[in-house]
Amino acid sequence: MTSQRVAAESSGTSDVSGTSGVSVDPALVEALMEDMLFARRASERLWNLQRQGRLATVPPLTGQEAAVVGVVRALDLSCDWLVPYYRDLLGLGALGDEFFEQVVAYWRGHPDGGRIPDGVRCMPVQIALASQIPHAVGLAWGLALQDDPGVVCTFIGDGATSEGDFYEGINLAGVVGAPLIIVCINNGWAISTPVERQTAAVSFAIKADAAGIPGVRVDGNDVLAVVDAARSARQRAAAGDGPTLIELVTYRMGAHTNSDDPTRYVPPEALQEWKQRDPIERFREQLRGANAWDDERHAAMVEVVDARLERIIASALAWPVDPAAALDHLSATSDARVTEQRAEIVHRAESGKT
Repeated sequence: MTSQRVAAESSGTSDVSGTSGVSVDPALVEALMEDMLFARRASERLWNLQRQGRLATVPPLTGQEAAVVGVVRALDLSCDWLVPYYRDLLGLGALGDEFFEQVVAYWRGHPDGGRIPDGVRCMPVQIALASQIPHAVGLAWGLALQDDPGVVCTFIGDGATSEGDFYEGINLAGVVGAPLIIVCINNGWAISTPVERQTAAVSFAIKADAAGIPGVRVDGNDVLAVVDAARSARQRAAAGDGPTLIELVTYRMGAHTNSDDPTRYVPPEALQEWKQRDPIERFREQLRGANAWDDERHAAMVEVVDARLERIIASALAWPVDPAAALDHLSATSDARVTEQRAEIVHRAESGKT
C-alpha cells in the first residue's frame, strides 16, 4: 500500500468524501443491510460451491459490498438500467430472486444462465474489461433520444481504466451528454497489479477531466456516502446534465477469482488494516450509534438472508441441462448447419460420447 493511497483514504481528507451521521429512511437502512449481508454470504457460499466442483468460476465481492449495494439502491430500478461486469453481480440482490438464480446458473455454466429475466433492466454480464462501457453509452444515449426517463449505470474495476474502451466511452458520453453513471470500483488490485502500477494519476476520478465530465472520489466502504454520491450523479443525469464518473475507494479482501492466490502478492498488514474498515461492520456500528440497529435484529436479518440464498442456490442447481441447449441463443432462426450440429450433440449425449 503506497503512501499516496493511505493519505487519500484516511479520514478527514478532501480526496475521499464520506459520511459519519445516520439520518436515512428506515426502509433504506433495512435494504442496504440486507443487500450487503446477502452479497457477503453469496460470496462465501458460492466460493465453497466452486471448491466442491459445483460451480465453474466465482469472483467474490467480499469487502466491497457497500460500493455496489449503495449505488444500486440509489437508482430507480423501475426505469434505470444496469450494465454490469463480473464482480458486481453478487451485489445485485436488489434485482430479485429470479435474477440471482440466473447469476448462480451463469457461474454454474448453464447454457441459459446468461438470460436476464423479463422486466429486469440489466444487460448480460461482460467479462472483457471495459468493453461494456460503449454499450452503456449507446444505451444511455438511446434512452435520451427517446425521452425515456431512465439513467444507465455501469460498473468497472480500476484495471478497466487502462483500456481504450474506457476513454472512448467516457469521451462519447461527454460529447452527447448521455445520462450515464460510470462507477469505478478501486479495490487496490487488478488481479495482482496494484494501483500504483496501473496509473500515475492521483486518482481514477481525475480521468473524467479528459472527457469534460465530473469525476468524484468517494469512500467506497461507507455505504451512506456511496448512496449520496450515486443519488447526486443520477439526479444530474436525469436532469439532462450528462454523465458522471464515480471512483469508489475500497479494498479487495479476498481473491480476484477462485483461480487466484492473493497471499502471493497482497501485503498482510494492508489486508489487516482494511479488515478494520469492513463496510458491513462499519454500517452496523453507525446504526448502533444512532439506536437504529441491535444484535438481535442483525441475527434475524442474517437468518432471512441465509434462507433466501439457500432457496436460490437449490433452485439454480436443480436446473436440468440439455446439451443441445447450448445452441438455443446463437441466432434468431435455425439453419442447416445449426440443425446438423444440434443433431450431433444429441447423438453424442445419447451415446455417452463427449
